[in-house]
Amino acid sequence: MSEVLVKPLRLVRSRTYLWAAGGVVLLALPFYLDRFWLQAGLFAMAAAIGAIGINLLTGATGQLSMGHAFFLAVGAYGYCVFAADGGHGLTGLGLPTWLAAVLAVLVAGAAGGLFSPISGRLSGAYLGIATLALVFIGQHVMFNAHDLTGGANGRDVPPLSLFGLTFDDRELLVAAVPFGSAEKLWYAGLVLLAAGALFARGVLRGRPGRAMNAIRDHRIAAGVLGVPVARHRAAVFVLSSMYAGLAGVLLALVFQRTVPDYFGITLSLEYLAMIVIGGLGSVSGAVAGAVFVSLLPQLLTRYSDALPLVSAPGTGGIAPGEASRYLYGAAVVLVVLFLPGGLVGAAARRHVRPRSGEIHPGEER
Repeated sequence: MSEVLVKPLRLVRSRTYLWAAGGVVLLALPFYLDRFWLQAGLFAMAAAIGAIGINLLTGATGQLSMGHAFFLAVGAYGYCVFAADGGHGLTGLGLPTWLAAVLAVLVAGAAGGLFSPISGRLSGAYLGIATLALVFIGQHVMFNAHDLTGGANGRDVPPLSLFGLTFDDRELLVAAVPFGSAEKLWYAGLVLLAAGALFARGVLRGRPGRAMNAIRDHRIAAGVLGVPVARHRAAVFVLSSMYAGLAGVLLALVFQRTVPDYFGITLSLEYLAMIVIGGLGSVSGAVAGAVFVSLLPQLLTRYSDALPLVSAPGTGGIAPGEASRYLYGAAVVLVVLFLPGGLVGAAARRHVRPRSGEIHPGEER
């Protein structure tokens, strides 16, 4: 077999072994990590699901959205309304929790569908401003619709029940290891993230992905070539909203309580930072950026005593949350200036870097 064919085969095999080893490690982590690290990982999984959705919209199709936090809130509060039994002046339908989760994702998609005619008419900064209005509308509703949201105090989140297993803090012994809500949700989060990533990867690698990239690069030319621009833009907006709704449901299950303050403009900006840092238009880039942005403030909080200038709020230093925003803000600037393809793009260029003496197609000796 020629050397030209052997190298790609070796690369594919090494990647397969790497993914398999990573999967085994992720499956084994709940048996060894404490609750803090498991919750941090769950936050990263939820952020990755939401980041994949906004990367389909902004990175692959070129539709700037600053309202992603609104659709996460729809998913989180929708799950609470559908799953809760009511009481204490709160609305609850008491549906099976698995059905409530599905309906919450569908409601988030329906909300995106209602906004899609506007997204089809606007682009660039105008679309960003229009989606930003969704966050302010959502904040007003969350603080004032007490029957649905519980107001400023939020509302409790019913634990998920699936196939007779309840994802709550009641301990379940697995191989002599007590499994609480974090351990149980870890595997649910892995399944949801893997399914969402594979589906998005299939979309981007197929005909819809090529149409989305054509719309991003030149919308008028895509229309001339026969791409139904309005239909694709609307469909991607709905799909992105459903990803956000799913992320919102997972976040609600991890937090065990939803509060309006979390779903503000800062959350939307964090999602934009995730896809820029990780790599626009890439599923793996969305995951990498989400892990970086979501874990950074938690790591700073965990190790604030050992870090210079970082300390607990009110003690004179920089609060961990504020320091994390400085850091990933600087990361966005550095990526835009020096790594246009994000972290994943830089890693890909490193793997395909030619050896000395090799020539790229089109280069001259």
